[in-house]
Amino acid sequence: MKIKFLAASGIIAALYIAVTLLVQPFGFTQVQFRVSEMFNHLVAFNPRFAGGIIIGVFISNLFSPLGVYDLAFGVGHSVITLSLFIFICKFVKNIWARLVINTLLFTSTMFIIAFELNLALELPFLWTWLTVAVGEFVVLAIGAPIMYALNKRLNFKKLI
Repeated sequence: MKIKFLAASGIIAALYIAVTLLVQPFGFTQVQFRVSEMFNHLVAFNPRFAGGIIIGVFISNLFSPLGVYDLAFGVGHSVITLSLFIFICKFVKNIWARLVINTLLFTSTMFIIAFELNLALELPFLWTWLTVAVGEFVVLAIGAPIMYALNKRLNFKKLI
């Protein structure tokens, strides 16, 4: 079981990295459409996917133009938000409710990324929060039905 878990986590991390680097010009700085963020929805099906996502975020952020800022704030954002979401999932069993909650939670906690961009690039905090939150919301809102459909085919709960 440990090998299956490690393999699945590695695949998720690799997918996150590949998709992030594929859309790199749109995945960093003030306007973000980091398509790989849709993988955050995997945790709605199985909380054990969080490790692979966090590793993917960490490695992706090694290629960020913001360097150490993105390593600290980007990974921190993922750890904090995924941890909150995993806690919430203990009380919410409906998968669609989880997907909606995850979308709204990640969107609202984008203030962490806005704060990072304010520190690193001196961008206006509130405007930056709005722009990164809109990008996150769009990606997760589009990603939710995609992940739901993939789950019907792959059954994420039983993959690891």
